[in-house]
Amino acid sequence: MFVYGVDKLTVDKVLDIASGKMKGVLTEYAIAKVNECRAKVEVMANSSKAVYGINTGFGPLCDVKISPAETCLLQKNLLITHAVGVGNPIDKELSKIMLICKVHALSRGFSGIRLEVIERIIYFIENDLLPVVPEQGSVGASGDLAPLSHLFLPLFGEGEFWSGNDIVPAKDVLKAHNLEPIELAAKEGLALINGTQFILAHAIQGLKKMEYLLDLADVAGAMSLEGYQGSASPFKELLHSIRPFQGNLKVAERMRMLFENSNNIKSHENCERVQDPYSMRCIPQVHGASRNAYYHLSELAEIEMNSVTDNPIVLSEVEAISGGNFHGQPLAMALDYASIAASELGNIADRRCYLLLEGKFGLPRLLTASGGLNSGFMIPQYTTAALVTENKSLCFPPSADSVPTSLGQEDHVSMGSISGRKFNQILGNIEKIFAIELMYAAQAMEFRRPNSFSVILEKNFAIIRSKVAKLEEDRILKDDINALIQLVKTQAFIVK
Repeated sequence: MFVYGVDKLTVDKVLDIASGKMKGVLTEYAIAKVNECRAKVEVMANSSKAVYGINTGFGPLCDVKISPAETCLLQKNLLITHAVGVGNPIDKELSKIMLICKVHALSRGFSGIRLEVIERIIYFIENDLLPVVPEQGSVGASGDLAPLSHLFLPLFGEGEFWSGNDIVPAKDVLKAHNLEPIELAAKEGLALINGTQFILAHAIQGLKKMEYLLDLADVAGAMSLEGYQGSASPFKELLHSIRPFQGNLKVAERMRMLFENSNNIKSHENCERVQDPYSMRCIPQVHGASRNAYYHLSELAEIEMNSVTDNPIVLSEVEAISGGNFHGQPLAMALDYASIAASELGNIADRRCYLLLEGKFGLPRLLTASGGLNSGFMIPQYTTAALVTENKSLCFPPSADSVPTSLGQEDHVSMGSISGRKFNQILGNIEKIFAIELMYAAQAMEFRRPNSFSVILEKNFAIIRSKVAKLEEDRILKDDINALIQLVKTQAFIVK
C-alpha cells in the first residue's frame, strides 16, 4: 500500500501502482492537509486582494480580477482553452503514470484542491479510466499545460477515455460508472494543469526501460567480445579503481561476472594480440558513462515525483506564491543528457557489429562460412547504422531552445516534453540495435565451439537460438530480427 502525499514515490512504486501490484490510498493525515489548504483558498477566493489564479485571470491576464460568481466558469474555461494538444495519443501507461504523479503532488497539501477532486482521480486510476492525451503541444512551462488539460477534461465530462483500443466520449464513460461531472472551484483548474507530470511520466517510463537496456548492453557487449575472442584484461578491478566513476566500476564488475569461468576466454589467453579496438576494450568507460547519466536522471526524477509543481503554491490564508515550480528545466536538461547517453549505447553496439563482420581472428567474413554466393550478415549492419544516425539526429537538446509564449509572460520555457518523447524514441531504437548485435554475437560464438562460455552467456545464447537458428545459407532475416526485438522489449534476456 502506498500513501499519497505522505510516502516517497520511486520509479518502481509508480509502475507498481499503475500495474495494480500496489494500491495508492489517502490517509487521515493527508486528507487533513488537503482540507486545510482548501480552506485557505476559500478565504483568498473571497478576498478583495488579488491572488493570481484564484481570483484573477491567467498568464498575461493576471491583472484582470474575477468575481467569486465567475470563479467556477474561469477554472473550467482554463482546461477547455488549454486542451490544444495535437498528434498521436500517448500510450495508456503514460496517461496512468501522469494521474498517479499528479495525485501524489496534489495530496501534499499545497495546491488548494478539494478532496473530492483528488478522490475522483484516484477512482480513474483504480478503474483504468485512462484519458486520451495527445503527444504534442507542451512547451514544459507553466508545466505541461496542454497534455494535463486533456488528462483532466473528463473530470467534468469533456474529453475522451480509452475503452480497450477505442476512444470514447468521457461523458458516456462517466454515465456508465454513475459518476456526476465535477464542477471545478477556485484554483482547481490551475492546480490540475500546472505541473510537470507529462515530462515526468516520460522520464519514469524511459528510466525503467533504460535500466534494463544498460544491463543488456553489457550482455551484448560480452557476447560480442567472446565471439571476437577479445581480451578480458581491460575489465580488471584495479584498472578501474584508479579512475573510480560509479558507472565504470559497475560495468567492469559486470563484465567480469559475464566472463566468469569462460573456457573461450582462457583458450586464447596467450595469443599475440596486444589490444582490442575501443568498442571492445572501452565498454566500461562508454557503457559506464551512460550509466552515470542514468543515475543522474534517476535522482532528479525521484525528487520531481515527490515535489509540488503547480502554481501558485498556497502557504497560508493570505499568501499564495506565484513562483516557477512548474518549470520543466531540471528534468529537461537531464533527459537530454540521458538521450545522448542512450544513443551512445547504440553507437558502440553498431561498431561491435561491424568488427564481427570483418573476418578477423578466426571468424569468416560477414559471419558466413560460404561467402560469395551468400551475403551472410552483411546487411543488418546497414540497419544498425541507420538507427544510430537516427538517434544522433534525435540528440539535439530541446532544453537548449526556448520560444516565448503567453504574450511574453512565459518568456523562457523548457521544451522538456519534447526531451522526454525523444528520450523514449531513442530507447526504442536501441532495442532494435541490441537485437541485431545479439544475433551477430550468437553467430560469432558458433564459430568458437566447442569452447564454452559463462553460465549467463550460455543461457542467453540458448534464448537467442530458441527463436533464431544459426545462419547456414542466406534467408530472409526480417522475422529473425523482429523475434529478437520482441525478446528485448519483453526483457526476456537474463542480465543479472
